[in-house]
Amino acid sequence: MLVLLSLRDGPMRFTQLRTRIGGVTPKVLTQTLRAMEQDGLLTREVFAEVPPRVEYTLTDLGLSLHGPLSVVAEWAERNVAEILRCREKFS
Repeated sequence: MLVLLSLRDGPMRFTQLRTRIGGVTPKVLTQTLRAMEQDGLLTREVFAEVPPRVEYTLTDLGLSLHGPLSVVAEWAERNVAEILRCREKFS
C-alpha cells in the first residue's frame, strides 16, 4: 500500500521510495517491488547510464488502486489514535 501511494505522483528511484516509506529494509522493499512488478502493478525501467539508474512507475492497473487505497488510508488516519489505545490496553 505504501509503495502504491508513494508512486501515485510519478516515477521514483529505489532510494527515493525507501526514504519516502521509511522503516523498510532494502531486502523487503526489493521483494515488494519485484512482486508488484510480477502482478502488473508497476514497471521497472533501467536506464543505460553510469551508474545505472532504475525507476519504478505505476501501471494503469496500479493507478486504478489509488481510489480504494485512499479510502483505507483516510480510515487509518482517522482511527490511528483508537488503534493505539487498543494496543496499549492489550499490552
